[in-house]
Parts: sequence; structure tokens; C-alpha cells
Amino acid sequence: MEGTRPRRRPGRLALTAIGLLAAASLAACASGKATGGTATQPSAGASSAAANTAGSGGGKVSIFVVGGKSDDPFWSAVKRGVDDAAKVVQAGGGKVTWLGPQNYDNLGPDAAKLILSAKSQGATAIVGADWVPEAQNDAFKTASGGGVPVFLFNAGGAEQAANVGALTYTGSEEQQAGKAGGEFFAKNGAKNVLCVNTLPGAVNTEARCKGVAEGMSGGGGKSTQVPLPSSNFGNPTAVTQAIKSALLKDSAIDGVITISTVDADSAAAAIDQAGGGAKIKLGTFDMNQAQLDRIKAGKQLFCIDQQPYLQGYLAVSQAYAYNAYGLRVAQNTLMTGPAIVNAGNVDAAISGVKAGVR
Repeated sequence: MEGTRPRRRPGRLALTAIGLLAAASLAACASGKATGGTATQPSAGASSAAANTAGSGGGKVSIFVVGGKSDDPFWSAVKRGVDDAAKVVQAGGGKVTWLGPQNYDNLGPDAAKLILSAKSQGATAIVGADWVPEAQNDAFKTASGGGVPVFLFNAGGAEQAANVGALTYTGSEEQQAGKAGGEFFAKNGAKNVLCVNTLPGAVNTEARCKGVAEGMSGGGGKSTQVPLPSSNFGNPTAVTQAIKSALLKDSAIDGVITISTVDADSAAAAIDQAGGGAKIKLGTFDMNQAQLDRIKAGKQLFCIDQQPYLQGYLAVSQAYAYNAYGLRVAQNTLMTGPAIVNAGNVDAAISGVKAGVR
């Protein structure tokens, strides 16, 4: 998946959700509240428990979103999408509530508690990321089996969506995204890449590094995961020193990829401090203005965009359409990525970042 290759169908999917929102908005404006008198019935794939909250129209829609930390740059873009979709929910008399952990030190168990909290607070739908399935799946199943429709986004994929009884998954397929990154490294001459994981054990970050290794192997190179304590996530000094140490220990390393833009900033500093600026190529999952500026300046090879705004926007749009009208999109999986952003297409990505949606 090179930078000039078209994205994997996000535009078409966006139009699908926008159409649902438009229909919902018109009905809400006409009645002053979300009603479901003419709602279509849920498809046969929906659980009977979840079907009880599809298109009921008799109660107030209350969608809970279990996402990341509010000060995490990636999740701020997701939340922007959630907030925009929430405007239609609010116009119909409903509400959207965001729940996020204080930190990522105990991510899976903390997220499970938030899922159960959403159910206990009367959620009519739960949108959530399944980062650590072994810690979170029982909570998701408690919700879906107890009559609360679940919509996975960002992490978990189609496999975990099926496991927990979720109606859809919206996001990127992380191993394929990693593979695309590994292939791009290999195409650009890298032979020995470090995948720095500051959230080891999380299903999406593990899949990312696994995919990088797969892509590198196919191109004749290799990739090794460097797992750092999750307490280091968001600690630029600790991450910089850890990466610098790894680079100084192995002079054959000629590529570094990180799981987040925050860590990419630390990696850029580590590469400079280790004297590897001319040799070591940098890539990252996700993107922000700093990544795009480095790509434009020739100091970073690429970043992998999964369009986080669309993840929040589409997931909440689906939950509302289902709650209010019993509507469901035909696809069980809505892909928002991946796409490689590099020097060849960086200018097209800059405006979206400035608007806070990429």
C-alpha cells in the first residue's frame, strides 16, 4: 500500500453514514425527538437482546463511547468525530457520553470497568475499542447479552466484534496496516527495523508490530519489537532514552516505527541523539502536524493514517441510526484505513490535520 494508492473505500463509507445522519436529522427536526415509528427491523444477524433497543423510539437515546485519554492527540481526533455525530443525536433529544481511562497503565481492566459503568448508567448503545480482549470481552458480552447494542471501533476488528456480539467494527485492520508499513520500509531500502511498542499486550499494537515484521520479511528484511512499560506512554524522555539505547546497542538498525505520534516525536529525538539522522528511517502509525512537517522536510519517511475522525463519526452515527430507527449498514466491517502518507502525498494531508480531523 503505497502513498499514491487510493484509500480502502473510506469515501464510500462516509457517504453511507452521512446519508444515515441526514435521514435521522430530518426526522428529528420534524418531530423534535428521535422516533422510530417507521423503523426497519434489525437484520437477522442482530442478537434478540440487542434488537430490543433497535428503533424502539419509546426511550431516550443514550450512547456511551469508551475511548482513550482525553489528552491523547490521536483520541482527540476520534472525539472530534464523535462530537460532530453527537450533534444529530442531541437534535433528536438523545445524548452521547465519552468515557476514557485516566492513564494506560491498566488499560484492559480499566476499560472493562468503563463498559460496565456505561451499561449501569442506562446506555442504549455502547461504542468501544476492544484493546485487550481477554480483559474486556466479558464486559462487552455482559452489555450485548443484556440488551445493549455494542459497536466496536478502533481496536478488536471483525473477529472480536463477532466474539462479543457487536453489530459492526469500524476502523483499520492493524496487522494489514503494519504490513503496509513494513513493505514501504523495505521498498525504501530498510533492512532492520525496530517496532517500538509502549502499550505491549494491547491487541492493536501487538498486531501493528506483527504486521511490520511480516511486511519487512516479504521485502527481505526483518523487524524486532521493542516492548516498553506502558507507564512510558506519554513520557517523551523515557521513550527517547529507551530508543536511543537500542540504536547505540545495534548499529545495524536502519529503521524505527512507533505506535503513536507522541512516540514518533521521541524516536526522532533519539535518532538525532544517536547520530543516525542520515541512516535511520522513521515511520509511525497515525499522524499529526509534526509528522507531516518532518515528512515534508525529508526527516521522516512516512506515517500510516487510519482516519480517526471517521472512526468516531461513523461508529456513533451507526449506533444512533440503530437505536432510533433500527437501521444498519450492510457491512459488518467499515474500514477507515490504512493509507501510507509520505513525501508524495503529504500536502493533501496537511489541511485535514489543521482542521483537527486527521
